[in-house]
Amino acid sequence: MSTVAKHIPETNKIKKTTGSKIFDVCNIIFMILLCFVTLYPMWYVLCASFTENSYLVAHPGAILWPHGFTAGSYGLAFSHPLLLSGYKNILIVLLVSLPINIILTLFCGYVTASKNLMFKPVIQFLVMFTMFFSGGMIPAYLNVRDLGLYNSLWALILPGAMSVYNSIICRTAIQGVPESLTESAYLDGANDIIVVFRIILPLIMPTIAVLLLYYGVGHWNAWFNASLYLADNEKLPIQNVMRSILIANSNVLNSAGSDNDMVNQYAEAIKYSTIILTTVPVLCIYPFLQKYFVKGVMVGAVKG
Repeated sequence: MSTVAKHIPETNKIKKTTGSKIFDVCNIIFMILLCFVTLYPMWYVLCASFTENSYLVAHPGAILWPHGFTAGSYGLAFSHPLLLSGYKNILIVLLVSLPINIILTLFCGYVTASKNLMFKPVIQFLVMFTMFFSGGMIPAYLNVRDLGLYNSLWALILPGAMSVYNSIICRTAIQGVPESLTESAYLDGANDIIVVFRIILPLIMPTIAVLLLYYGVGHWNAWFNASLYLADNEKLPIQNVMRSILIANSNVLNSAGSDNDMVNQYAEAIKYSTIILTTVPVLCIYPFLQKYFVKGVMVGAVKG
């Protein structure tokens, strides 16, 4: 067996030209620089959050590692009473809004993907119209107030319960499901609700995972609507609490009853530690859903 293997000629490798080698080197260098430009701001914030305040004030330039390692800014951040309530409020918004977002998006995508829908062009036009035109900030505020949603977390959930863009992604994925599956289900006596949840939903789970991440990150990063519709500080989500600390951290922490010397000691580092505390949860969830990105968004985009 080994004797036969010795006489098998090796496959000829394609030799790269000089120009191809130069291109590969330039491409590698460019990608390394791109990774550095992308990752260094996050590394800078992480190092600054563990750096002494005196060093941050005296050296406003680049930081490659923590100087005078200290975690006091994190302790000061957690001592702020609105930080924990901000986490609680955003978790409530996510737990309530994400099921509503997915169900409405799934129903809209299923309806617009149906070939037997009456007045389909008109319905699609009305749905798309809301994507490009809106009443504006003042009508939206008056609408929320008159519906009794003002100063309630429902004001962050119901007005943006469905994204037209996400419904288009969902519709494209549903159109990629073979019609024979739904037709056989109808012949067996299934209705539209059973078809949606028993057939369509399991087959487009990669797309649903992507939409969950889209909606989740959108709710997590949203702060403008909360600043308009919420009057009580105890109802503010985490991003609004972070914004208050970033804009006027000393005043915010002093109003929370923190020691004045301690506030001055971590006046700069508290900004970076707060950014870390509000960014890490999303960074921890993203790797688990990243593998669904290409498959979820591109399902049904290329038709044979």
